[in-house]
Amino acid sequence: MTSGRTKKPRRSADDPVALRDAVAAVGRELGLAPPDELAALTREWPAIVGDAVAAHATVRSIRDGVCTIEVDEPGWATQVRYAERQVVERARACCGPDVVTSIRVVVSTRS
Repeated sequence: MTSGRTKKPRRSADDPVALRDAVAAVGRELGLAPPDELAALTREWPAIVGDAVAAHATVRSIRDGVCTIEVDEPGWATQVRYAERQVVERARACCGPDVVTSIRVVVSTRS
């Protein structure tokens, strides 16, 4: 009697893996968000924080739900930190509930 399920062939350790799959696997192990989610957040960033803030604050990374935002001056760091709840809520609407759970703001060291 068959259950109607088809078995997936097992991959051997010698089978090639697509680069995208290998990078995604490493990213998962490091706690990084999938590249598509980071791209969506970056694309929607001006809508999430507004054009004025987006001109001074950029998404740097997402790791274990923490979105690191880089700002160009300390004053913008304060502004973004005060808006954390709204930023997280809008990011969740954009990317899903578990992609961004909090933010970390860093000031750029570039001159």
